[in-house]
Amino acid sequence: METFEADWLALREPIDHRSRAASLLAPLCDTWRARGWSRVLDLGSGTGSNLRYLAPRLPPGQEWVLVDHDPDHLRTLRHAEVPASVRSLRVVPGDLVHEGLAAIAHADLVTASALLDLVSEDWLRRVVDACADAGRGAHFALSYDGEIRWSAGGASGGQGEDDPDDALVRDAVNVHQTGDKGLGPALGPAAAAVAARLFRSARYTTRLLPSPWRLGAADAALVRRLIDGWEAAAATVRPGDAGLIHAWAARRRATVADGRFTLRVGHRDLLALPHEGS
Repeated sequence: METFEADWLALREPIDHRSRAASLLAPLCDTWRARGWSRVLDLGSGTGSNLRYLAPRLPPGQEWVLVDHDPDHLRTLRHAEVPASVRSLRVVPGDLVHEGLAAIAHADLVTASALLDLVSEDWLRRVVDACADAGRGAHFALSYDGEIRWSAGGASGGQGEDDPDDALVRDAVNVHQTGDKGLGPALGPAAAAVAARLFRSARYTTRLLPSPWRLGAADAALVRRLIDGWEAAAATVRPGDAGLIHAWAARRRATVADGRFTLRVGHRDLLALPHEGS
């Protein structure tokens, strides 16, 4: 499974937290209390961002299991500060196919952040089936949905308006997102919608809400990293247009240096809850 460096995860964490669809928390907490839930499974935990966001917002007495395969992330998780609302925390080394799927049977809520766009439909079907078999809830946050939109910012405008090659780069990036990230062909921008459909077919109540990154000059370090990644991904997909793509990246780095821009990167958050009696 694709691995992300800890510095990238740290850079995106505050943007992730402010972007999440907070209105999903009330129905999640209502179901949690009504069903007497306590056990949370976090798939692909990274360095624990999802734990740090959700734990303070769920009722106390939580028991968390965090599954990740990266040894550096596992070391970080084992030394992480445990939120006061968490009664127990266990870190499980392993992958999403074996240890991840097996752990669903022992959870009440299955959750992940920034994961679904990296996985295959086959793996996702297995997650939905495992949740449905045991009546588990699911909350998957920050699945990339294919939107990359620049606009001018500031009272006097700026360099953030449309670039002639924005669409070329976005479309190439979105193709790159559907490559194999370790679990077969990835769902990429379709992930959240596919997950919602699969859970509905399993007789779940689903809520799918936008959770876009809204970025500006204060987020310049992250935006520069995005441009670097998009440049490399797009050039891999369209090597014949590599010159255009590198020129685009140079212009967009100038946009960031100018500082008068906004950038919206689309994500979606999914809450899937079993029907009463399930």
